[in-house]
Amino acid sequence: MSQVRKPAVAGYFYPADPSKLKDEVNLLLQITASENIPEKLFGIVCPHAGYTYSGKTAAYGYNLLNKNKIKTVVILSPSHREYFPGVSVYDGDAYQTPLGTVPVNKKITDLLVQKSKTIFKGAEGHKQEHAIEVQIPFLQLVLDDFEIVPIVMGDQGKLYIDELADKLTETVDNETIVVSSSDLSHYYSGDIASQMDSIVERDINNFNYSELQENFERGRCEACGAGTIIALMKSADNRKFNKSRVLDRCDSGDITGDKHEVVGYLSAAFYGE
Repeated sequence: MSQVRKPAVAGYFYPADPSKLKDEVNLLLQITASENIPEKLFGIVCPHAGYTYSGKTAAYGYNLLNKNKIKTVVILSPSHREYFPGVSVYDGDAYQTPLGTVPVNKKITDLLVQKSKTIFKGAEGHKQEHAIEVQIPFLQLVLDDFEIVPIVMGDQGKLYIDELADKLTETVDNETIVVSSSDLSHYYSGDIASQMDSIVERDINNFNYSELQENFERGRCEACGAGTIIALMKSADNRKFNKSRVLDRCDSGDITGDKHEVVGYLSAAFYGE
């Protein structure tokens, strides 16, 4: 009997009704369509708040995906609801959204955990986590026939970042892309959030993950999925995909009009010549 991870935040972060969900995502993709699409795309960073707040920013990233080339999407997520040491690759068979079921790529899952002391197969971090789930409807509407590798970082310390980056370097092929699911600063005023989030934007545009990692560690900027961003950038660099571009940045106050306490969002692309 197959093990399918059921939707946990449908009707909360995004519409539970399939037709409404499809219409909303298609509209977001339509208003963020890009003609400047990198041919050799390694990965993207996308936010994971409710679609009302961050869906447009995420759509800028998903518009770059080439449905003819991509067969597998590795999704890197922080763990919002539970702490555990290590990196959990979903051990089930599929993730489900209102738009249908997406199978897990067991071959890549096996390769990621092989001979690793920190990356393991399990359900830890996957049960109620929204950061992976909210990415999947976008994928379902921009890709045709694809599989996913859902990964939750229970600890985003340097040890786990480096191990994940190395394993991604070994396993990602030219039919695979990596998605880092992350929001930026949380609950600062709009001005302070903009100052902090602009550091992330600058370091990504400069493809300087060493500086970005130091800025995260020193508290100069924040991202709930900081480790997922660094792991993506390190593995991209290892594979000679060392070009980057921030696609969009905003905060929740741009939607609500309330800049007293905001959450920051950013999308970015990592690619090669």
